[in-house]
Amino acid sequence: MRPLFRFLCCFLLGLSALNAQAACPRIVSQSPYLSIALDWLGRGECIVGVSRYDKKDLPRTGGVSDPDAAAIAALRPDLIVTSTLTSEQTLQQVTPAGTRTLRVGGSRSLAETEQMLVALAEASGAPNGAARAAEFSREAHRRLSEFPGRKRRVLLLSACAAKPYSYGHNTLLGDLAEQAGLTLADPAEGIHHLREGQAIDGIPALVAATRPDLVINFMSTAASQCDASLGSLPVPLVMLSGDNFFYPGPRLLEGLDELKEALKP
Repeated sequence: MRPLFRFLCCFLLGLSALNAQAACPRIVSQSPYLSIALDWLGRGECIVGVSRYDKKDLPRTGGVSDPDAAAIAALRPDLIVTSTLTSEQTLQQVTPAGTRTLRVGGSRSLAETEQMLVALAEASGAPNGAARAAEFSREAHRRLSEFPGRKRRVLLLSACAAKPYSYGHNTLLGDLAEQAGLTLADPAEGIHHLREGQAIDGIPALVAATRPDLVINFMSTAASQCDASLGSLPVPLVMLSGDNFFYPGPRLLEGLDELKEALKP
């Protein structure tokens, strides 16, 4: 009986540990891209509150720079996840006692996105989360290695917002383009906003200054109209849905497939 008793004890202890790992922590997500990543990791049902920008029908907890401390406290979260756009000081001020926090990036490079998924999987206790994050990395790098970039100079735009802007170095889209074998035409660091009164005040001026081989415009499905100058560019234009690129994380895989298809000769 003793061997059987020991076996049952070990079995129950193992089962208890497994259940503890799989137990849902109460999560407040302060950014839509983190909510999407949590869904993908199988932790979407653990989310109890979201920022004002999120599409989930859950209690609102403020924004990136102004999280609502009272709303967060009322939800009794075990974990708050937010982007690095929320300062450490602000996050500390709105975090209830005993609640864990996680600040992650994702918008500056693929490597940063990979790190975000690994950290989010660990913090949320996602079952098989580390394996899923590793699989994402393998698939992303495989797609990029097979990309027909050919060093073409590319200008990456978002011209369907109130004011157009381009993606330069130190952005996720810029990093993906370079890893895909393309060359960024705009030498800017980060997001390059095109404003009236500047030397480069619009898309025609930017195209003339950077001399791209092609322009890729990323547009949101919610956009009602785009900059009219896109219709008269002197270089090829690719219009692509940005919904798989604007949210760092698993949607990038589908986005890379769409971009590869759009750039086929």
